[in-house]
Amino acid sequence: MSIQPRVSRSNVRRAIADIKEYFGPDDPEHLAKRLGRPVESIIKLDANENPYGASPLVQEMLSTFTGYSIYPDSDQRSARAALAEYAGVPAESLILGNGADELIDLLMRAYLDPGDELIDFPPSFAMYAFNAQLQDARVVSIPRDDQFQIDVDAALRAITPRTKLILLTSPNNPTGTVMPSADVRRILESGYLVVLDEAYFEFADADGQGFETMIGEVANYPNLVVLRTFSKWAGLAGLRIGYGVFPNEVSEHLWKLKPPFNVNVAALVAMRAALEDRDHLLSTVKRIVAERERLLAEFPKTRLLRPYPTRSNFILSEINGMDGRALTDRLANEGILVRYYNTPRLRSCVRISVGRPEQDDVLLATLTKFADELGL
Repeated sequence: MSIQPRVSRSNVRRAIADIKEYFGPDDPEHLAKRLGRPVESIIKLDANENPYGASPLVQEMLSTFTGYSIYPDSDQRSARAALAEYAGVPAESLILGNGADELIDLLMRAYLDPGDELIDFPPSFAMYAFNAQLQDARVVSIPRDDQFQIDVDAALRAITPRTKLILLTSPNNPTGTVMPSADVRRILESGYLVVLDEAYFEFADADGQGFETMIGEVANYPNLVVLRTFSKWAGLAGLRIGYGVFPNEVSEHLWKLKPPFNVNVAALVAMRAALEDRDHLLSTVKRIVAERERLLAEFPKTRLLRPYPTRSNFILSEINGMDGRALTDRLANEGILVRYYNTPRLRSCVRISVGRPEQDDVLLATLTKFADELGL
């Protein structure tokens, strides 16, 4: 019997067929195999992960928990109650996601019809534009200025009747830039739905420079959503757990879309343990911030990097003597993973996550060696 195939590129939705694949950070095991080295020797500084990992209490509670055979609560009631105290918001305003990425995707699915518009401010987190394109929406890009700040007047001028979402990030990834709360409020006054991603909040909050979170303002703005995550500060990137604070007008629609068991039981156990052990984790955040400040001072001494100011756990730097792809490849050959962005604005840059001091010492020595070879 001959079957006529009906699966082809022409059958796929146009938005999916035409979109460029998103490439995440490199896999350290793959690099270790290529270099013929143990994976433990790879220095992974490409994904803004916590180099100290999860707290010991997380490890203990995951190993002793006995309820893995039971589905998680689809309404997330006990998890939201535990999280509400830490976040300082009512439990009913919270929704947990399989990483904040899932919540971004749910927002796009809820609000973007084909041809609708999302306003983005590149360079920013690539998943904003990626997920908008999955909905066949139009991404309106307002480039940041030389210091990676947002031109609020340009943002307001870009709003049209087809605008559905405005994506803001503070601190911004990959630049580490903080957005003044007064600028966020100006955009909120437009009345359009604003999604403020505060994934790196804890690092800005711990550095003593002052940071005004907008999480408590969701109660005052029916058009404000604030997103956060446990991936960075709590070292739970591999378990995928993020959360958002939503006004009722938004959350009622996201609850319809959210898969019932979207956050697995292990992630929920780890989140509860992280909240119980927050003092330990926040002291680790301060160690990372202190190491960040050391790297900001040391990078110029290598003669290879010119770092931009940052309020997060990573540093974006301009490179002397080579482009970002070349430096990324050379560092990978030395067993060091950093993040490169193949965009015109960032082609001469790399983003480097803050590691442990001993890892960063290896990085600094390697950068200095490259500069010597280049005669800088």
